[in-house]
Amino acid sequence: MVVKKKKEMQVTALTICHQDLETLRSLADVEGKNLASLLLHCVQVTDGVSQIPYVKQIVPFLEKADKNGTCDPTIRSCLDILAGIYLSLSLKNPLKKVLASSLNCLPAFFLTEAIQSFTSRLQEELNTTDLYSYRKVIDNISSCIENFNLGITSVNNLLKNVLHFLQKSLIEISEENRKFAGNHIIQTQLMNDLLVGIRVSVMLVQKAQGLQRIHLKISNSPVWQSMCGLLSIFTKFLSDDDLLQTIQSTSGLAVILFIKAMFHPPEKIPDLISSLLLRAVDCTSIPEWFLNCCRSLCCADVSESALLFLCQGTLTMLDWQNGRMGPSGEALLLDTVHVLFTLSSQIKESTLEMFLSRILASWTNSAIHVLESSSPSLKNSLNGNSRIVRRLLEYVYTHWEHPLDALRHQTKIIFRNILQLHQLTLGESDLEKSDLTADCFIFELTESLLRLEWHIKGKYICLGCLVDCIGVEHILALAKTIPSQILEVMGDQSLVPYASDLLETMFKNHKSHLKSQAVDSTWIDEWHETWVSPLLYILCEGNLDQKSYVIDYYLPKLLNCNPESLSYMVKILQTSADAKTGKKMNFCFKLSFPPLGSYNSRGALGALMACLRTARAHGHLQSATDAWGNLVSSAKIKQGLIHQHCQVRIDTLGLLCESNRSTEIVSTEEMQWIQFFITYNLNNQSPGVRQQICSLLKKLFCRIQESSQVLYKLEQSKSKHEPENKLTKQCPSVSLQQYKNFMSSICNSLFEALFPGSSYPTRFSALTILGSIAEVFPVPEGQVQTVYQLSHDIDVSRFQTLMECFTSTFETVKILAFDLLMKLPKPVVQFQDSEKLQGLFQAALALSTSTKPYDCVTASYLLNFLIWQNALPSSLSAYLETQQVACGGGDKSASVVESNTLMVIKCLLENLEEEVCQAENSLLRAAASFPVYGRVHCITRALQKLSLNSLQLVSEWRPVVEKLLLMSYRLSAVVSPVIQSSSPEGLIPMDTDSESACRLQTILNEIQPRDTNDYFNQAKILKERDSFDLEDLNASVPNIDTSAEIKGKEGKTCDVTAQMVLVCCWRSMKEVALLLGTLCQLLPVQSVPESPNGLLTVEQVKEIGEHFKQHLLQSRHRGAFELAYTGFVKLTETLNRCPNVSLQKLPEQWLWNVLEEIKCSDPSSKLCATRRSAGIPFYIQALLASEPKKGKMDLLKMTMKELISLAGPTDDSRSTVPQVHALNILRALFRDTRLGENIIPYVADGAKAAILGFTSPVWAVRNSSTLLFSTLITRIFGVKKGKDELFKKNTMTGSEFFSRFPELYPFLLKQLEAVANTVDSDIGELNRHPSMFLLLLVLGRLYPSPMDGTYSALSMAPFIPFIMRCGCSPVYRSREMAARALVPFVMIDEIPDTVRALLAKLPNCTDQCFRQNHIHGTLLQVFHLLQAFSDSKHRMNAYFQQELTDVAVCTKAKLWLAKRQNPCLVTRAVYIDILFLLTHCLNKPTKGNQPVLDHLGFWEEVRKIISRSELITGFPYTFTVPGLPQYLQSITKLAIAAVWAVAVQAGEQTRDVPISFSQLLESSFPEVRLLTLEALLERFSAAASGIGEKELPPLLWNMGGTFLMLALKENHPECFCKILKILHCMDPSEWLPQTECCIHLTPKEFLNWTMDIASNERSEIQSVALRLASKVIAHYMGMHDETRDSVTPKLKQWVQLVVSSCGEHLPTESRLAAAEILTSTTPFFLTNPHPVLGLEDTLALWRCVLTLLQSEEQAIRDAATETVTTAMSQENTRQSTELAFRQVDASIALDLALAVLCDLLQQWDQLAPGLPILLGWLLGEGDDLMACVESMHQVEEDYLFEKVEVNFWAETLTFVKYLHKHLFRLLSTSSWQLLSPERLCHLQRTTSEQCHLLSQLFREMPPTAEFLKTVEFTRLRIQEERTLACLRLLAFLEGKEGEDTLVLSASDSLTEANQLTLPGTETAC
Repeated sequence: MVVKKKKEMQVTALTICHQDLETLRSLADVEGKNLASLLLHCVQVTDGVSQIPYVKQIVPFLEKADKNGTCDPTIRSCLDILAGIYLSLSLKNPLKKVLASSLNCLPAFFLTEAIQSFTSRLQEELNTTDLYSYRKVIDNISSCIENFNLGITSVNNLLKNVLHFLQKSLIEISEENRKFAGNHIIQTQLMNDLLVGIRVSVMLVQKAQGLQRIHLKISNSPVWQSMCGLLSIFTKFLSDDDLLQTIQSTSGLAVILFIKAMFHPPEKIPDLISSLLLRAVDCTSIPEWFLNCCRSLCCADVSESALLFLCQGTLTMLDWQNGRMGPSGEALLLDTVHVLFTLSSQIKESTLEMFLSRILASWTNSAIHVLESSSPSLKNSLNGNSRIVRRLLEYVYTHWEHPLDALRHQTKIIFRNILQLHQLTLGESDLEKSDLTADCFIFELTESLLRLEWHIKGKYICLGCLVDCIGVEHILALAKTIPSQILEVMGDQSLVPYASDLLETMFKNHKSHLKSQAVDSTWIDEWHETWVSPLLYILCEGNLDQKSYVIDYYLPKLLNCNPESLSYMVKILQTSADAKTGKKMNFCFKLSFPPLGSYNSRGALGALMACLRTARAHGHLQSATDAWGNLVSSAKIKQGLIHQHCQVRIDTLGLLCESNRSTEIVSTEEMQWIQFFITYNLNNQSPGVRQQICSLLKKLFCRIQESSQVLYKLEQSKSKHEPENKLTKQCPSVSLQQYKNFMSSICNSLFEALFPGSSYPTRFSALTILGSIAEVFPVPEGQVQTVYQLSHDIDVSRFQTLMECFTSTFETVKILAFDLLMKLPKPVVQFQDSEKLQGLFQAALALSTSTKPYDCVTASYLLNFLIWQNALPSSLSAYLETQQVACGGGDKSASVVESNTLMVIKCLLENLEEEVCQAENSLLRAAASFPVYGRVHCITRALQKLSLNSLQLVSEWRPVVEKLLLMSYRLSAVVSPVIQSSSPEGLIPMDTDSESACRLQTILNEIQPRDTNDYFNQAKILKERDSFDLEDLNASVPNIDTSAEIKGKEGKTCDVTAQMVLVCCWRSMKEVALLLGTLCQLLPVQSVPESPNGLLTVEQVKEIGEHFKQHLLQSRHRGAFELAYTGFVKLTETLNRCPNVSLQKLPEQWLWNVLEEIKCSDPSSKLCATRRSAGIPFYIQALLASEPKKGKMDLLKMTMKELISLAGPTDDSRSTVPQVHALNILRALFRDTRLGENIIPYVADGAKAAILGFTSPVWAVRNSSTLLFSTLITRIFGVKKGKDELFKKNTMTGSEFFSRFPELYPFLLKQLEAVANTVDSDIGELNRHPSMFLLLLVLGRLYPSPMDGTYSALSMAPFIPFIMRCGCSPVYRSREMAARALVPFVMIDEIPDTVRALLAKLPNCTDQCFRQNHIHGTLLQVFHLLQAFSDSKHRMNAYFQQELTDVAVCTKAKLWLAKRQNPCLVTRAVYIDILFLLTHCLNKPTKGNQPVLDHLGFWEEVRKIISRSELITGFPYTFTVPGLPQYLQSITKLAIAAVWAVAVQAGEQTRDVPISFSQLLESSFPEVRLLTLEALLERFSAAASGIGEKELPPLLWNMGGTFLMLALKENHPECFCKILKILHCMDPSEWLPQTECCIHLTPKEFLNWTMDIASNERSEIQSVALRLASKVIAHYMGMHDETRDSVTPKLKQWVQLVVSSCGEHLPTESRLAAAEILTSTTPFFLTNPHPVLGLEDTLALWRCVLTLLQSEEQAIRDAATETVTTAMSQENTRQSTELAFRQVDASIALDLALAVLCDLLQQWDQLAPGLPILLGWLLGEGDDLMACVESMHQVEEDYLFEKVEVNFWAETLTFVKYLHKHLFRLLSTSSWQLLSPERLCHLQRTTSEQCHLLSQLFREMPPTAEFLKTVEFTRLRIQEERTLACLRLLAFLEGKEGEDTLVLSASDSLTEANQLTLPGTETAC
């Protein structure tokens, strides 16, 4: 939206040497008309841009001279100077291109002289001997041969010299590079020079004419010798792995090009290169010069990278067009691809993999060129069924899910080219698409792709290529629902781009196809049906993520393709939205309340707004007026802005704010709606929604700003009597004034939102939007006009409001407020009152030592703001004198910010020094009274806000920096003992008695680390002491107090807890680390001791590094070393960029040292061997992560090699500490995303180490191995995003996995075989084999792809028998894991055969010897395989049914395993689960026949199993029998299935039922009852909600009495809860009359019983019972008067229960139940025209609604909003608002609820008794004020980490504002006396007393209470606002107009406390 200013072009001016300048002066004529004068003028101009016109005049001047036919010495000299100028300019200087372009047009007459001059000057350049000037010469050669005629001729003239220079320069630069090994800054520069040199050599050979016939030259000519020398160099570079891979790659190109240029005859070049690539060079048949130059390439051990780059050179540098190389070229093409296939299985480094994929794509392009005129044999080799194409396809399938995006893109190119290759091999270039679809290869490819799961990204890419190849109609014929299938997966963000691109390709192709086939426009209907209808369904019914992504990605593409579809979509959605509203209206009339759950849907209105928003943003709607004028009503816009669903609100706002035209005028209606939106939408809990709101409003402000510029121009043109533009329908001045008023109104609303107690979301939104306004409407400069300035609306109170935002506990709010203040003009934010400044400074200093961590953050922002005040030095002078702090003001010439920062830091530093001294004496006192971390934090923040590279007071900063470092080290030394102790979390006892104080000394004396490297070598036996000598302890530890009772700041005694000490210590260490990191990052380092600008010396940097090293390697507290890591990273990044070599090499030295210390395993080492090695992994991580990524990553390679060797199993079991450290460090490195793909080559070795480490006898090794393994699983398969343990996205095909990690194939297979042999042995020993679990975890995430080729040696089949054998493990969990792991290894089509084979292995009932573990493992495998088969997409086809029928037949043969003949309940349960699964899948009739199960007699067998089971005969077991609960659940599920099956077949005849529900419900086992009740509840719930079409089966009729009896005797909580839920689902009229006969309770007594349960039971049962009681009450309320009166006495108790269920402290379930109850009873109690309850009870229920509307939980607010919607939709309340029957948000629902309530009070004629109650709500009943009074007079106690229930969403003053508004409106419309004079007087007196109390409390506050006593101050402010609102209403009731005079006394003190003196406030609005 915002037009960015173009960056001004920076051109360096050309200059000449002194001698040339003198020459020009001597040659210039007096009139200045010759060429020398022109050049002299050009040189004298200092601006490069201004020199360009002079350069362009050179050739026209010479053209004039050419007409005279003279070339005088002046021109000759000028041409010579021009050559010098050209060669002196840098390569990227635009002047060089301008000069070359001009000289290309040089008249022919001067060419000879010019060539001579250029040749001479270039020769001088080539004679350069300075190595660091070589790059400039190489650049000049490059520019000469790049489209510059004079340059090309000069180079050709000097070809021998140029080649010699290139050879010499490359040799010397490579030698220099070798000298500076380790100095990566210089090496990077030198390698870049090498790369440019090679590229120039390549360009030279390609363009220089003298080299085209090089093979005709004699072998001893200089040119030939130079060419041979260069070829030797390139060959050497190609094999040098120490060079950058780009150098190697370019060298590969150069080698092939030089061979092409030098080798003779050309026909033999392909054969020679083939022999090179195949490593089969015959040295006897090649020229000697070639052998001498390329000897290393002629041997058999050429490196993989060299071969790869030779392949690249072959494909790039040889001419593949039109088959010019003949049959040998075709052979070379095939050889090249075979070499690439071989390399693809060997290369694992990510960068080389990337090269390989590009080269393969390049090969397919070359193959296409060759095929266009190739031999039939080549066509046979490259058709779709050929081995090469199959290998290419296998490469695509293996790499299309690769983590590198660029590599995935290459697979797309390869696949697309494969299709083109196949098409070319078919013989006819003009082949029709219809013929192509019938091709066998294409058909199979399409079908196999469509069979794949949609979570595979490559499927989308390849399908898109197929669509382009064969058209979409063929794919739609195979899969008609493919648009819907693709839209279904668009809820997954990672798949969305692929899915949307595929859809775009398909619908574009489909549109063009339909248009080409159609005669008229009817084609659009089919297109809409195919592509638009599924879209509309998703927009209305899809989940939230799905809709959002479809709107963002798919909808814009669809509208861009066919804009006319918008009207079609709008028409359908309008109709749907209107129908839904009407349906809801009718529904409400029938049932009196809408169904719960409807608020979750965006519906048609949301879809409509999304479509309109997208259309307008992409230019398919000309203006907003078109949108709501023609397509949608303004009522729907308004409804959308306050819709219950946040995305509907966002889309509606987007419709108003977004436009494809940035200068479109904002209409009056838009401004009104935006204002309305802001009123109710600032307080949004979702960060994403808040960001979208702020972003959209910023777009609107940009539109206002840019359109205002248009309006200003229109206004000017109008004043000049020019015709008025059609852009605006009204006068520009009127529109501009409307803009000003609108922006001013918006700012008023935003500042009002920053009221006391406003929530974090509100403040965030308001401050962000205000910041956008300040940014979009800048202070006008020059003649630029701006329509609005925020500073004009900033007055004293608003400035104070922004300052108070610093006190927020959320740092984001502080940042936004600070940034906003910085954006305002300086005069607006400057203090004039020095006393106020001094007070704020003192407050900041006080906050910086607060024990509350967020207070020091407040202090830092306050200090940073004060630093910008000009008056700070003078206002602080008095304070500094009283504090005796020596803080000089510094040099007056320095900037105000720098001098103020210096002064503040000096002040903080003096205080810090004093407090560190006290902390050294008593750490406990420091922790309790003045934790020093706040001071350090403020210093760090002050330094971060200052530009430290351009300081003016360097001499004053140096001692400050030195002192800062000293204080940091001292502070670190104080807190280190705690951080480095073995147990930092519990150092100080919580008790404060004398005995504990004595023990405290012992603990503090023994806090040296107890977990060093000898931790595992010997047990630690602590000495026991029965008594302690206090004097001895004091003598040994003199710096620690003997009491844990410490005097605080105000002299009050406070307890020091372990938490307080620990927090003080780790936060201090954190701040020290961040300070040191900041100093290293921001301060310039002195490269030499006398450096004038440097502030840090080299020695200081080394000291900082040693401090970090000691701290990270020895700290035990995670918070301390994690944050020290942040500071250390800043240091290492600085060191890696540092030009000082000694500093640059420090990270490498530190890395070597720590690795040596880890390896040595010295018992005296202080490295932490527990706590996952504590800070050691962080230390190494920081050293490696800061290594430059563009280099060779040598440190990473070296470190990984060492760690992998250490992490492996060791023979020395006595010392496992290095192994533990290595495993922990590897885990940290594999988790570090900054290492990216560079860490992937080590994954296989890491996995081996983890799996082998899991078998270690040492627990620590096993623990670290497990953690490493978990990290590797995440690194390989991605972050788990689904609840399922084996979520599809976290899996990988076996071919892809083993191609990326081929070393793991033999390793995993061997390990699995060893495990299988162990668990499958006949020895009866229990062998758990620890690594089995890890192996099965990995294998369970692999699956076979139907795309897997037959060429891979990495088949998945060998794993299957071993996994099956693992199912025999004696460990239950291992058998389960084996069953899960087997599933992905078996193809779907192979599952039935595998299942039958497994069933055949099961023993018969006659077998005598068998193991239940083996049976159980086999059955689990059968069960999981069948489950996977039943979940597959083929489930409903005939093949599926037949295969399962065959399996069912096999299961009948082993039915004894499900009967009592099988004594093991565990295996019996699994077999019954298999039977249940089969009944579920096969219990459906097929084509009129009876179900398969009946045909097989399967149900008969099932009934026998059930009738002879323990469910019928009883259980002889107790609960100690293994597997009993599992068996009960399985047999019960099967029994329920059998009952349902009989019920469906027999209707009401239930004689064949093997067991009844009553029998199941009477079971003594709760597992049986619970499962039965769950099944019944599902049926009853479906029937009650109307979800299912069928009613309840006859089997469930008249069961009310059964459930009543069960309810009274059930004692299992879950079962009891289910019974109550079933009763709630049933109609009370069915079962309530039966209470007396069934349970001997009258209906009234049953109601009492239910309410008693709701009063006493736990939360879930309580809420269900209350729901049931409410339903009974609602049932009675709907009956005649006598029955209704019978329950009236119980209503008060019911109201109390509902009220008690709404408390904020209660569980969510209770409050949701209360909201549901209130909704269902709204017509009876809340809105009844004739209230049943008393006024007090009715208002209590309304108060519940208001409380729930202010809940912090979104679900509860939404449920309460349904109550308000229901209340608004009754006949007597429908007129109260215009939003009846509409879904609204909780923010406006609160407003609407109060409006409806006030209207009802008037209807009920209850204003007089109701008003005092509502005024009590308004006043808050005094609770908050009394709490504030108590808190101000009691000792403040801090309990760290103690969580208190806090509502971060509710805003008290918002509720007060709405209530005051509606009460005032109600009182305004009431014409009679509401309150008696006595009652009115009493209320006024009570309120006035509260007002005076507030005044007194404000006076007792300190001067800067808003900062020092924020909580109490805010509470008083809120209570003051409530009191003032109440007083205004009372004054209105009394009939007085000047009510402000009544409350002056209350606000006087507040005004005095908050007064800030600001200049210019008289002009503020």
